[in-house]
Amino acid sequence: MFSQLSDKLQDIFKDLRGHGTITEANISEAMRQVRLALLEADVHYQVAKDFIARVREKALGQDVLRSVTPGQQIVKIFYDELTRLLGGDNEPLNLNKPARIMLVGLHGAGKTTSAAKLAKYLKKQGKLPLLVACDLQRPAAIDQLATLAAQVEVPVFRPEAGQTDLMRVGKEALAWAETQNANVQIFDTAGRLEIDEVLVDELKKLRDLLQPQEILLVCDAATGQQAVNVATHFHEALELTGLVLTKLDGDARGGAALSMREVTRRPIKFAGVGEKIDQFEPFFPDRLAGRILGMGDVVSLVERAAEAIDEDEAARLEKKLKTAKFDFDDFLAQFKMLRRMGPLENVLGMLPGMSNVKGFSVDEKQLKRVEAIVLSMTPGERKNPDILNARRRQRIARGSGSSVTEVNSLIQRFSQMRKLMKNAGKMKKMLARNPGARMRNG
Repeated sequence: MFSQLSDKLQDIFKDLRGHGTITEANISEAMRQVRLALLEADVHYQVAKDFIARVREKALGQDVLRSVTPGQQIVKIFYDELTRLLGGDNEPLNLNKPARIMLVGLHGAGKTTSAAKLAKYLKKQGKLPLLVACDLQRPAAIDQLATLAAQVEVPVFRPEAGQTDLMRVGKEALAWAETQNANVQIFDTAGRLEIDEVLVDELKKLRDLLQPQEILLVCDAATGQQAVNVATHFHEALELTGLVLTKLDGDARGGAALSMREVTRRPIKFAGVGEKIDQFEPFFPDRLAGRILGMGDVVSLVERAAEAIDEDEAARLEKKLKTAKFDFDDFLAQFKMLRRMGPLENVLGMLPGMSNVKGFSVDEKQLKRVEAIVLSMTPGERKNPDILNARRRQRIARGSGSSVTEVNSLIQRFSQMRKLMKNAGKMKKMLARNPGARMRNG
């Protein structure tokens, strides 16, 4: 997400930082380029115009122009304003009793999937969510929600087949919810391909019946300029409490995030960052601002690692690495732990400076091929890579759909890694026996 905007902004600010002194002309040219970059990223023109005006006013202050590092100061101003534009601080859900959440949006925005993802997230937080299918326009949506509810192991209310009375369904759902051991109710509603008054009237009546604490607009991040009209219309009709942006992993522009937050003045509460049911996370404006400007997002990286990595398994692997007894089973375990953190390109993109590397990308197909090669080895071969002769390597290549060259390359790199670990272990033992050497080298 935002890769296109991020690349352009970083180029602009790199040029600014290169000037020993900053003039009004430098700032005007930089702001012109920033404005173009925002518009190309599908940020609404009025949002871009107001944003640039705020940044320009602060950047032209005498404290900035006379600063020892004016370029850095302007980047800081831009970061602060971008964080403010995205919402300032993360705003949690209002889960006061009866804790009802109503998801609304256009057809295809990802409401049903987001409902299940939200239920999964709340379960991890120790809540007891349930799901309610209120999309009577699309029977497949009811089946989809039921399937996803089973996947995340939460109760789900399904209307009777052929039911068309939304108010009746709402009342039956509320009565059913009273019989369940749950403390958060999530309602998935119907959408249309475009906003119409019939849809809005239905949602208003359902809102009045449910009295939800949260009314969240689910919107596709790739909606572009249309996002402003969608967000404005839904907000005027229903008084939204927050936004959920979906498909953030697939949109290089991402201007919808900036535009919708600004026009509704409602916080972006969650972001869908992938197709998997657990690729759904709270939205932190300051963290996203840092990633857009190439500063990384170490906090999110640490949080994701804490969730994905088993401490006991990590300690076991570390011990084997230190003793140079690391085998392909250990390699596979480490590989799987890393993959649990999400697409590797996204993970590495959280490191400061990585987004500055032009043309940086991770070939997921190549990673899957590496995993296939290891899985094509027998347990004995994974435990003792030294027995991998030419005949065995040919069999592994056939089994993994790879070439013998690729198999040889992986085994060679693995052997080099083990050798480095072994040498590092020897060096550590030598330094432990000879403290004087450590002092001379340290």
